[in-house]
Amino acid sequence: MIERTSAPLRDRRVLVTGASKGIGAAITRAVHRDGGSVAIHFNSDEAAAQALADELGPRAHLVHGDLSAPATAARVWTEAVEAMDGIDTVVNNAGAWIASPLMGESDWAGGWAANMQLNLLSAADLCRQALLSFPEQGGGAIINITSRSAHRGDDAEHLAYGAAKAGLLSLTKGIARGYGHLGVCAYAIAPGWVDTGLAAGAVSDGVLAGLPLREITPPQDIAELVSFLASGRARHLTGSTIDVTGADYVR
Repeated sequence: MIERTSAPLRDRRVLVTGASKGIGAAITRAVHRDGGSVAIHFNSDEAAAQALADELGPRAHLVHGDLSAPATAARVWTEAVEAMDGIDTVVNNAGAWIASPLMGESDWAGGWAANMQLNLLSAADLCRQALLSFPEQGGGAIINITSRSAHRGDDAEHLAYGAAKAGLLSLTKGIARGYGHLGVCAYAIAPGWVDTGLAAGAVSDGVLAGLPLREITPPQDIAELVSFLASGRARHLTGSTIDVTGADYVR
């Protein structure tokens, strides 16, 4: 039985990738509010990451790394472990909606390579680090931020993005099935449109009018779900994919 407290993540050590803004920053705030220590991973926006760390104060740590480059994930993991004396939960949030245009062989190949590295391979490498560490410490949680594109595919200009997110979704399920007996839980969250910089300018008035809630999802909705899953209050949700689309996409 999980004890109900005002700080359900007390003593939890959480690595959040892509945490300087948007969904990642919202997740970081929720984790910290609920008592957890958090490693704020960032790449290019050091000022935003530092401002977030200053806002939160104790239990917030900065970790830099370009996850679009191979071999970065292992270093990010190591630095986060050193900063927090371990990791109990990893949230793979870092990603980008990278085009893979059909016309132009180099654009096609480059789009696929970039999507696979940032949206799948770096997350997979962090999952690997977790799987090497969590069983020895009695378990842990992996929370992967995928996309509704993992289910339905993406548009014609972003085929590789949808494929990468589908790969991340499948990876999450495999981890849950293969490592649950070792105390490792794995969850996927599949948002639709979220009110972040990634969606800025991409949601037309016509699209907005067609959404069941007539609004795109606030990042706080994703953050509250992550904090809940990280708390261990619903371990038997492991392997699940939770859609957060405001009923825009219903399976």
